[in-house]
Amino acid sequence: MDNQAEVREFLTSRRAKITPEQADLPSGSRRRVPGLRRSEVAALADVSVEYYAKLERGNLAGVSPAVLEALARALQFDDAERAHLLNLAHTADGSDTLTRPRRRTAQWKAHRSLQWVLDAVTAGPAFVRNGRMDLLATNELARAFYDDVYAAAGNQANLARFQFLDPASRRFYPDWEQAADVAVSILRTEAGRNPHDKDLHDLVGELSTRSDDFRTRWGAHNVRHHGTGTKRFHHQAVGDLTLAYEGLEMAAEPGLTLTIYTAEPGSAHEEGLRLLASWAATSQTLTSRSSD
Repeated sequence: MDNQAEVREFLTSRRAKITPEQADLPSGSRRRVPGLRRSEVAALADVSVEYYAKLERGNLAGVSPAVLEALARALQFDDAERAHLLNLAHTADGSDTLTRPRRRTAQWKAHRSLQWVLDAVTAGPAFVRNGRMDLLATNELARAFYDDVYAAAGNQANLARFQFLDPASRRFYPDWEQAADVAVSILRTEAGRNPHDKDLHDLVGELSTRSDDFRTRWGAHNVRHHGTGTKRFHHQAVGDLTLAYEGLEMAAEPGLTLTIYTAEPGSAHEEGLRLLASWAATSQTLTSRSSD
């Protein structure tokens, strides 16, 4: 991806989101731009207008950590946005090659002990994904949970393709718009962290070409850390599920995330997961019999 274009569009979009009131500046009555003016960001970051204009044109090469931090403060970045800015700066310097996650082939498989860990989780779906949102390894319950994703070969076990190209996602995600925002933010974050990933480039190109919903969101340049929270789902076999999730970065496999979904103890959603496990076992038995 074009680093200068990424920097330019990211900084421009962040500047447009901050109102003068949020920055404790007078709003005035003759503003011609959304958000802050370049001169206002420069003043807040304690740099010259000319220097900030250079940064916003996409030139982050050689920028000091102190200036990057001042810029993040001026634009009121959250942790994900600050990390994204640093990743863009590292790419501009060429230093991202030292921290870039190693490329994995399409045939990558979980080593035995990792699969044992996944299989040891029996009360909820557990799976490993990469930053492109490919499902790389699952326990039995996660395989059943994402049955819709695996049902269409065109999804290629990729949650982003399922989200934007498979009509079944509109049922699976009752809060579809929110889930779509999250999916694109994860991909945009990965693009900053691993800008030389050709498979990611290809996926973004495919989704941008085939989905207006994706293309609009991609242009917003939103990023996020997706570590913990609650989501609603509607599974075709067991109905509505509200599940909490925890996403854990894997120290032994940089760039991969282990995610586990759980339900509140004693809730109807916990019972739903038990029904899902029963459904998965029944489906597996029927499949085994038919293959015999």
